[in-house]
Amino acid sequence: MHSSRFSGIFYVQPNPFLMLSLFSNFKIFVLYNFILLLYKLKCTLSPYLALHNQHHRKNEPKPAQSLPFVREAIKENEPEIMPPPSAVKGQLHILHQHDIMFFAEAPRPNQKFYEMIQDFRETLEINPLSTNEHLEPHRICVCVRKRPLNKQENNRKEIDVVSVPGKGTLLVHEPKQKVDLTKYLENQTFHFDYSFNETATNDLVYKFTAKPLVHSIFEGGMATCFAYGQTGSGKTHTMGGDFTGRQQNSAKGIYALAAQDVFTYLSHRRYANLDLSAYVSFFEIYNGKVYDLLNKKAKLRVLEDDRQQVQVVGLEEVYVSSAEEVIKMIQQGSACRTSGQTSANANSSRSHAILQIALRRNDRATTLHGKFSLIDLAGNERGTDVSSNDRSTLVETAEINRSLLALKECIRSLGMNSDHIPFRMSTLTKVLRDSFVGEKSKTCMIAMVSPGMTSCEYTMNTLRYADSVYDAISQVAELEEKVFVQIKVVFLSRLFFTAYSLVIILLLSAF
Repeated sequence: MHSSRFSGIFYVQPNPFLMLSLFSNFKIFVLYNFILLLYKLKCTLSPYLALHNQHHRKNEPKPAQSLPFVREAIKENEPEIMPPPSAVKGQLHILHQHDIMFFAEAPRPNQKFYEMIQDFRETLEINPLSTNEHLEPHRICVCVRKRPLNKQENNRKEIDVVSVPGKGTLLVHEPKQKVDLTKYLENQTFHFDYSFNETATNDLVYKFTAKPLVHSIFEGGMATCFAYGQTGSGKTHTMGGDFTGRQQNSAKGIYALAAQDVFTYLSHRRYANLDLSAYVSFFEIYNGKVYDLLNKKAKLRVLEDDRQQVQVVGLEEVYVSSAEEVIKMIQQGSACRTSGQTSANANSSRSHAILQIALRRNDRATTLHGKFSLIDLAGNERGTDVSSNDRSTLVETAEINRSLLALKECIRSLGMNSDHIPFRMSTLTKVLRDSFVGEKSKTCMIAMVSPGMTSCEYTMNTLRYADSVYDAISQVAELEEKVFVQIKVVFLSRLFFTAYSLVIILLLSAF
């Protein structure tokens, strides 16, 4: 036997006379040469078949969505076939296209649910919120914001189970499975004052949430705006500013946007005669304890004075003259805020961060005129879902959930015009007591939701929390409207009766 090269393929060419001596049966010898001839023919025609397949695929319509390919395993005993050198030199792109033949599309996880959600969305009428929408005044405003899928969720091919048609409506397509393993969707509908989809910017969210509250503090009121939701749902992004990687642009958050409007109002001639100055404080509440973020995280005490007013003893309140100074303080305070690792977020904020902008008169006592509290709440999690099972982490999670429950009860009491507001239930509500008391107090709640299928349970919990607040406020508003209508009817009926009596008296006096 001797080696030979045929069409760029190395193989062993047998000696016919030697093979004839080896095979006693002439039929076996003929069959062996026939198989060898077929193998040579295949090696010769393979480059031309590849060129034909490439031309055929060019004429086919391209698919609407290309999914990643998965390389098929090559059998161990199958010889690797290479084209002749002449074909390789001028047709490198042919090999690339030919290689695609060994790929196959990877299936999307939960493909059935994905198709059902897409079919349902085709029936929805989408009316996203725009800057031209009419802004209605609310004493308590409840909004919801959906964030886009993040990089990790896209890599996992996570399904988006949240839809925002607009006009304050949000839908959750909750995946369910029957006993017989039949898959179906349970479409949950929620209604709020405003709903923001994943394309909404911080500027749009600010216009409908915190911007109306800035005006109220110049009228002598107390305002509160806070973001609530699961860890990793975008609360710090909304309140603190846009993220580019790990870097945060503090000038694009609700904190900074509110500060810019405060100084715009201060320079307005309508409020120039009030002689007001702006002061800023920034602190966090972690495990029921208060720390000053502008004074090296000094530990503070929360006490009541002789007038039963809650005071944060030792809190540093800094005079500011521009929005740029406020942004620097936000960056300084955010850098030393307490954070930790959770099951949903590697760098989760584990404390409530509170930025307060106070307006004080320039008199001897620096009398408080109005105050705006902007709060980035810690992410809510169940104790069974935290990544660490040590005692400190469980206590931290329990304290976060307790303060969130207390906050919800205070807002519900405020919305129902209750005489008793349970602000002593947690340190968070104690600090915010003055925001819940008084006729001029206003509150805005922004519920943040994650759209991924794995976060569906957390999303439902967040929406139920916001919905319970919104329902309580809606019931009070409906009751007030009914009372107003009844009073109006009684007033008009009495006015008509009085006018009718006067007409009768005039007619009788004429005769």
